[in-house]
Amino acid sequence: MEKLIFFAVIGFGILSCTTKKSVISMEQPFDWKHNTNIYEVNVRQYTKEGTFKAFAKEMPRLKAMGVKTLWFMPITPISQEVKKGSLGSPYAAHDYTSINPEFGTMADFKNMVDQAHQLGLKVIIDWVANHTGWDHVWTKTHPEFFLKDPDGKFHIASGMDDIIELDYKNPEMRLAMIDAMKFWVKETNIDGFRCDLASWVELDFWQQARPEVEKIKPLFFLGEFDELENPEYGKVFDASYSWTWMHKTEDYYKKNLPLQELKDLLMKYSAIGDGSMRAWFTSNHDENSWNGTEYEKYGVIAKPLAVFSATWNGVPLLYSGQELPNNKRLEFFEKDPIEWDGTYENAGFYKTLLNLKSENPALRGGDAAVQTFLLKTTADDKILAYLRKNGKDEVLVVLNMSKEAVSFKITDHAVSGVFKNVFEKNISDFSQDKGFVMKAGGYVVFER
Repeated sequence: MEKLIFFAVIGFGILSCTTKKSVISMEQPFDWKHNTNIYEVNVRQYTKEGTFKAFAKEMPRLKAMGVKTLWFMPITPISQEVKKGSLGSPYAAHDYTSINPEFGTMADFKNMVDQAHQLGLKVIIDWVANHTGWDHVWTKTHPEFFLKDPDGKFHIASGMDDIIELDYKNPEMRLAMIDAMKFWVKETNIDGFRCDLASWVELDFWQQARPEVEKIKPLFFLGEFDELENPEYGKVFDASYSWTWMHKTEDYYKKNLPLQELKDLLMKYSAIGDGSMRAWFTSNHDENSWNGTEYEKYGVIAKPLAVFSATWNGVPLLYSGQELPNNKRLEFFEKDPIEWDGTYENAGFYKTLLNLKSENPALRGGDAAVQTFLLKTTADDKILAYLRKNGKDEVLVVLNMSKEAVSFKITDHAVSGVFKNVFEKNISDFSQDKGFVMKAGGYVVFER
């Protein structure tokens, strides 16, 4: 299949168009990925028990909230040698093909995956391919699998002294890693992998591994890298991180950067095309623990950025507890449960967004049939407005990215006709009036 992809700047907007010579798509087995969202599960902190069985009881609630894909942070046993804190880091594996007893048994995990599938949820697991903990079983059975320093000692991973790096020049290690990935697909029927520090691992490993593992079943691959920095990795992964956007939006809020810098960055992301998707988020396990909650980082624009994450081209990513909302940093190496109070104040907010993402064809991620327009307003220094269009389906998003109330109008001719407000359910006719008055941190989403 051949694709001709081009980007035309229309006024102050971006129009992404594609023509195809064939209607047959190799992506058909993965069609669900275009409408999905990802909810990251921190099993240790999710419940007081911190087990698969305890988390499984939460899945119907998440299903009702519109969650489609569950990503579980590493579920393998944690190395005890040189561990951090009393419990250690989940990203310092002791064994790639066993379950962390802190969370339960292999049978518990399999049962939870089965329950998730019965609910219509997909399951992906964190895969830490770059490094292991100091007492990983391979350090005894295959020490040649690891990088060594000149003195013969295992090579410590950059900036993290509780983990040691693997040697991807060793073909036997690569095959063992691929076999370990196959194990989880065969034995537990997971639907994919979130690949930790994917760009720290040689690209040709992923090129080797993915087709081998997918001989079992089609899978979803989310890579921890930014495609602006590592474009070649985007050819292997279905979705990648938007680290540049995350850092730029934090700087925008805290350092009062011009909004145009965010718009320019979005144009750079859009220029990548639709061969892969970006994952947009306001929090994850690293950010929450080390850099702060979304409210610490983004203040009054935290919710507008959450709306953006669910409605821009790509896949939205949520972290455990954002539906509360969670206002505390969770400990990384200790037991520190999320303080659920039973209210789920933001659940309705996310349900509206996640269902819209799943159901409206104009929000399909990574689909070149969808056009995205940045819109011109009378307050372009404060308002981020855009229209996404797929045939007759349209979604209009207007976000107040400033710290003050704003009165403005959309002046772009791309917006016209009758739309329904997805949150308030009222009808607006933009053929008559395109004026808005929005409070600080305000947001509005329309569809038709």
